[in-house]
Order: sequence, then C-alpha cells, then structure tokens
Amino acid sequence: MSRFVPPTVTPPDRPLGVLASLRAVRRNVLEILPAIAFTQPIVTGTTGPARWHMVQSPEGMRRVFLDNAANYPKSEVMIRMLRPAVGASLFTAEGAQWRWQRQAIAPVFSARNVAALAPVMRETAERSSARIAAAKGPVEMVGEMLAATFDVICDVALSGREHFDAEAYGAAITRYFLTVGRASLLDFLKVPPWVPRPAELMGAGAVRRMHAMVGRAIAARRAQGTGRADDLLDHMLKARDPETGRRMNDRDLLHNMQFFIVAGHETTALALAWSVLLLAHDQAVQEEVAHEARTRLGERAAGPEDLPHLPQVEAVIDEAMRLYPPVGVLARDVLAEDTLHDREIRRGDTVFLNIWSLHRHRMYWQEPDAFDPSRFAPGAAEGRDRFLHLPFGAGPRICVGASFAMMQARIILATLLARHRFAPAGPLPVPVMHMTVRPEPGVTVTAIPR
Repeated sequence: MSRFVPPTVTPPDRPLGVLASLRAVRRNVLEILPAIAFTQPIVTGTTGPARWHMVQSPEGMRRVFLDNAANYPKSEVMIRMLRPAVGASLFTAEGAQWRWQRQAIAPVFSARNVAALAPVMRETAERSSARIAAAKGPVEMVGEMLAATFDVICDVALSGREHFDAEAYGAAITRYFLTVGRASLLDFLKVPPWVPRPAELMGAGAVRRMHAMVGRAIAARRAQGTGRADDLLDHMLKARDPETGRRMNDRDLLHNMQFFIVAGHETTALALAWSVLLLAHDQAVQEEVAHEARTRLGERAAGPEDLPHLPQVEAVIDEAMRLYPPVGVLARDVLAEDTLHDREIRRGDTVFLNIWSLHRHRMYWQEPDAFDPSRFAPGAAEGRDRFLHLPFGAGPRICVGASFAMMQARIILATLLARHRFAPAGPLPVPVMHMTVRPEPGVTVTAIPR
C-alpha cells in the first residue's frame, strides 16, 4: 500500500561551511543536517574553529542522555539563546540548582495530579471543537491548537489566564524565536556568550511583554497567598531546597513560569497540528482512527478513562512526533574526553543530538519518511530500542511534563476526530526549526461535521 510521504527538508550532500551554515541556521536549522546523517550513526566535522559531532543513533543517545550525562551539559550557545526568556530555570540549570528545582516541580506532574487535570483538558477540547464547528471556511490548526493548549497550561500553572492576552503572548513567543532564538555568526566564531548579540536587542521587547504578563500573575498570587490553588505556581512558591533551605525568589519564579508556559503549550500544540495535517492527507488512516474515537466517545469529549481504549489516537500522535519532533536538534558541550562509536570526543567539542535524523534514519526505520502510525500500534514497538523515539528527550532530564502533554494531546485529538472530518485546504507546509519544529506557513484544513 502506498503511504503518504509528508513534507520534509532536502539535506545537503555534505556538511556546510561557516557562512553557509549561518545562512541555513537563520532560515531553518534542519537545512544544516547533511544527507550522511540519515545513513550513519555519527558525523564529525568542523565549522570555523569549532569541532562538532552529530549523533543520530540509539547507542549514542543513550550515552549522552543517560550513561554519561554529566559530561554533556547543555551547550552554552543553546543557553545563550534561552537565557533572556527563562534565565536559570529548570530547563537551563545544571547540577544542584537543577536538582532542587526538579524536586520542587515534579509533584505537579505526578500521575495523580495529571489525572486530576483531565476535566480542564476535556473542557478545552469542547471549546476547540466548538470553535472549529463555528468557523466559516478553512481553519488554521497551528493557531487553533496553540489557543487550546494555552488554556490548559494557564490552568495548570496559574489556575486561570486572567493576566494574559493570549494573542499578544503568542506573538511575543514567535518574535523571540525569530530573533534571540536564532544562532549568530558570533556563536559560530566561538565568541563568548556574554558578548551581546544584535538579535538580543531586537527581541528585548518580546521578552519584556512575556515577563510582564507572568510577573503580574505571580504578584497577584503572592497577594492572595498560597495554598488556595494546587497549581504549579503554588508548588513553586512553597518549594524549599532540602539541602540549603533556599526558596525561589521572584526571578526564579518568573523564569520557571515563563519556561513552563511556553514549553507546556507550544510543543503539544505543534504535535496536534502536525497530527491533523497527516490525517487530512491520509483519509484512509483518518477514517480508521475516527471510527475508533467515535465508537468509544459518541458525541461526548474524551476523558482519561477513554484513553486505554484509543490506541490508534496515541499511535498517530507518536508517529507525528517521530516525523516532526517538537525539538529536532539539541546541543551539548563536552567537559571531558569520551568515545562515541569510533570517534574520539574531546573536551570543548560540541555534540549535536540529532533527533530529526534519528527519527528518519535509514538504518533503523522502514520507509522512514512515510506516515505510518502502525509503527506505534500495540505490540509493534516490542524489541525496538527505546532510544529510537525521543520526542521528550531521555535520561534524568526527560521532559517533566511528558505524561501531561500526551494526555492533553490524546484527549483533544480524539474529541476532534470523533466530531470532524479534516481535509486539506491549503498548500503543504514546510517544517522549519528555530527553537521548535513548526509548519510554515501553517496547517490549513477544512472541517466537515461527522
């Protein structure tokens, strides 16, 4: 059977030089990944003074994410692009600073708490379905899914969104990704991160707008007092480092809330938008998955009790995140010598964890560029290396909200598929990565009531 092959990025025949790499990265990070990265487990090269290794094998991922994780902290370039928005938050911190923040935040995303958030997710799915049904003409699904997941993350983090203008906040996120979130020539030349980059000035207004909204929410909660809302902000306000007794100050709170609001809705929304695109272009698969959802749900919205009965919905989301991982490439610095495959890894090198190529690698996947959710059907992954599919990372720093994101995505997608049939209504988008892998210019579909 012929399967739908969705849009991808044609890789260059060989690694690019300094200026070509800079131009490519500023357009689309995925354009720098050479063709050999889809057939070999590791690629080594130099760009200007920098020596780097692209790793796209389960063995290499296990080594960097888990077995020798302390040797591979987040790249200073990556932190430089994130620090203006999220400071030394859970995502960027290392060592003891990371550990105590993780301990403070993890309880919010425990299985019990995630299940308790299901009513919020169900209500969001209802509202999204109603907006789609009321639309006169095509629907742009990236914007729609961002609106839906923003509702959920605001309830989880802040018990509401009264301090946020979702449209202004979303525009600020996009502006940030297109300015501060892009690599600079100074990064390629190994200029220290404390030297200002022009893009940081261009994105300063976006940072101020995002921080102002989050800051107002924190100030209102401090005035109200903790304990009334069992949400992320309450947990962070009450958190204490067990070793030092330290609590989060206003800057810690601001940066961690900023990170969770951005990451907590952007990545889930993109997984959903890509899922709808794939299903709109493969009507046979869409009908199978919609039949599963409609048989279980009828006209009602999905809840956590339905999810074990919706394996095809989960498989579609997993396959969408294989083809379009929320973050396609991560960068790590090297603290001490190591060996990956047959390569000598030296102190000062950079290791790129190339999840995009891992998920489309010719050595590990059959028809790697095709949309085939049966790869994730029950039992299909038995014997498959668990480091082959890494949409949420792995090891000690695996995304703390992974179970929350998957529950939210399954509830929303199942509800939409039970009520609407999606068909293409615009050109196929191109996957473009700056911070996250977004479909440009968007996912436009028509929605027909079932």
